[in-house]
Amino acid sequence: MGTRVKQRSHFGQRQVLFPFLLPLFCGGLSEQIRYSIPEEMAKGSVVGNLAKDLGLHVEDLLNRNLRISAEKQYFTINTENGNIFVSERIDRESLCLQNPQCIVPLEIVAENPLNVFHVLVRVEDINDNTPYFPQNSIVLQINEFAMLGTRFGMESAIDADVGPNSLQSYQLSHNEHFSLLVKDKTAGKNAPELILEKPLDREHQSSHLLVLTAMDGGDPVQSGTIQIKIEVTDANDNAPVFSQDVYKVSLPENLPSGTSVLKVTAIDQDEGINAEITYSFKTLRDIGNMFILDHQSGEIKSKGPIDFEISRSYTINIEAKDGGGMATECKIIVEILDENDNAPEVIFTSVSSSITEDTEHGMVIALFKTHDKDSGENGEVTCLIKEKVPFKIESSANNYYKLVTDGALDREKTSSYNVTITATDRGKPPLSSSSSITLHITDVNDNAPVFQQASYVVHVAENNPPGASIAQVSASDPDLGPNGRVSYSIVASDLEPRALASYVSVSAQSGVVFAQRAFDHEQLRAFELTLQARDQGSPALSANVSLRVLVGDRNDNAPRVLYPALGPDGSALFDTVPRAAQPGYLVTKVVAVDADSGHNAWLSYHVLQASEPGLFSLGLRTGEVRTARALGDRDAARQRLLVAVRDGGQPPLSATATLLLVFADSLQEALPDVSERQAPADPQAELQFYLVVALALISVLFLLAVILAVALRLRRSSSSTTWGCLRPGLCVKSGPVVPPNCSEGTLPYAYNLCIASDSQKARLNFRTMTKEMGPPQDLSNEASLEISGRSGSDILQKRLQRACPAGSSPGDSMGYWMHPNSLFSSCGAGERGAQSPEPRARIVSKGRSQLF
Repeated sequence: MGTRVKQRSHFGQRQVLFPFLLPLFCGGLSEQIRYSIPEEMAKGSVVGNLAKDLGLHVEDLLNRNLRISAEKQYFTINTENGNIFVSERIDRESLCLQNPQCIVPLEIVAENPLNVFHVLVRVEDINDNTPYFPQNSIVLQINEFAMLGTRFGMESAIDADVGPNSLQSYQLSHNEHFSLLVKDKTAGKNAPELILEKPLDREHQSSHLLVLTAMDGGDPVQSGTIQIKIEVTDANDNAPVFSQDVYKVSLPENLPSGTSVLKVTAIDQDEGINAEITYSFKTLRDIGNMFILDHQSGEIKSKGPIDFEISRSYTINIEAKDGGGMATECKIIVEILDENDNAPEVIFTSVSSSITEDTEHGMVIALFKTHDKDSGENGEVTCLIKEKVPFKIESSANNYYKLVTDGALDREKTSSYNVTITATDRGKPPLSSSSSITLHITDVNDNAPVFQQASYVVHVAENNPPGASIAQVSASDPDLGPNGRVSYSIVASDLEPRALASYVSVSAQSGVVFAQRAFDHEQLRAFELTLQARDQGSPALSANVSLRVLVGDRNDNAPRVLYPALGPDGSALFDTVPRAAQPGYLVTKVVAVDADSGHNAWLSYHVLQASEPGLFSLGLRTGEVRTARALGDRDAARQRLLVAVRDGGQPPLSATATLLLVFADSLQEALPDVSERQAPADPQAELQFYLVVALALISVLFLLAVILAVALRLRRSSSSTTWGCLRPGLCVKSGPVVPPNCSEGTLPYAYNLCIASDSQKARLNFRTMTKEMGPPQDLSNEASLEISGRSGSDILQKRLQRACPAGSSPGDSMGYWMHPNSLFSSCGAGERGAQSPEPRARIVSKGRSQLF
């Protein structure tokens, strides 16, 4: 054993010194690199430098992550220098049996980019196996009458090596009776035979002992021996003879046990026991496990499973021996026919861990290979994907395939794909197998937010509470994580940028729009916002939508009366009506406005109070005051109308206006009536008023009486003063006596016009209306008309003439009732007269006066 190990080591060293490198570059993944190494190399022995042979830079090896994809790892790669090392003991005999060519295919997988390289390692045989015989000894019984030249076949020696290292020759120890003949028994094997060279004589020598040596062709030569014991028997001069020297039979694989394979027949011309033939296997190894031989009939049957993938043919040697010990052999060659009994396999060697949805077409996703143990058409495999997926299969080399993208990927439509690859052979019937992988698609920010509506319109009633929600916008983004997280903001508006923040705000998370203040329809009826929904991807995507806010009106503004209006000093003005006015005559018009809109601004006019009901009519929608009938003799010249203006809101709001109307044909006639007070509509209030007036008159009369009494005593010759009363309500006083015939007016302001005959003054007093006579807002001012002159009752007419241009008179076409701020707005035609140093007529109210 020591010699054998030494010789084997010497042979291995010799083989290591001469490895050959045969890289074949065929382009792409189909290039193959070939190495040749002897078997039994020590672990860590260098096979070759793969990086150099592939043209790879050493610094790129670590990034490329080279690795060997094989079912059994006999080799490994050093990623630092690119050398391939032996990582496990390689026994060529156990790896390739008797195959002359022993090649180990390697798949070298590289990443970044993903690729595969094919390497073939040829394992060369070394003389590490000694020839040996299956038995330690052989016993041959030879009849002494055996004829010269008779051949006696023996079992061949076994040598697991191949080529020159296999069994080459036999050598027989010296013996004068026998010689050795070697002939081809099967292809590549030598079968030894003993040839009788000299007749045997049992009586002289009953047995012979020979030594047969089997030698291989190694250097050094190794050999094995077997002892042959020859027993000389009595004469049996005819050996069995087979009907054929070589039998050939074809069997399909997977035969059931007990199936008859072949029946051999041998004939012996001897008689008796010398003609009784028995059959036996002379074949080595596991033939007895595969077939059963009937020793009497010579029939061969199947015993164990016959698998084409294990062995494609069997050579069987059958020996026929007669009862006299003479034997002969025949050869049976059994060819196994392949059946399509193996489905192809799909083996994934590399799969990408993740696929982004923006992956380009043609990107390699996975590498896989197929394997079918059958041969011929039964082993030809095609791969396909039955599902409709955006991937396809591209063929590489040596049953390697690539799974590449073949369409657009959209994670929002399909987040993962279960790809099933089906491999089918071409057998009849074909067999197939499937292997599935799940490919997860990772998200990229390829979808902008989308609003649920193309635009938004919201209606908000004015006077809304500040901070209340007025609308909500919503946008969806089908992306994942930050790519689908949406925030909202206001990016534009038709409001002033400075005022925008004080009007509205939007929640960045929920999209709820809040009012920051109460809206006023009268100030702002509508405004428009541009809202933006923006995701948090990189780069971020956004979308805009318009939001129009319509501020609805509420009835929060009461009507406002424009005419009739108070004078600048707060006093009420009056309108004149010709005494001869016919029914339907347009007296005046109440003009009012409402800041609201719609129904809330529809105004209607109503008479709340009238001095003389039925005398005037009021237009419900126009506010025009017209005479309903002609002025009668019993109708007062002074009329008062209290008009209410209501809007159409719910509840309605209103305002009031007081109209002072005087029936007169000229200004001189109308002025005295201005100072008369309208009689109160309430009888109780009128009674109270007269009681107060009576009490005041009594007190005044009593005081005057006392003063007059004292004055008469002190000055009897004092001149008397005379007062005269003008109607209506104009009292002329003469002397200390106060006449009691001063009448009250019927207009909202009662007045007294008094002219002193000796004091150069005439005074027109407007008296304040009591609470019962009208609204406080219209009757809260007190005014007086003071007229200064030189003498008599014509002083008023003269003052009025001075206020108008020359050639016109105060009664000629005076438009005093159409002007809201003055008693008289125009005079008759003509030029203004000469200026007079005397003061003009004026209306005095709370210390202020208005010249006319």
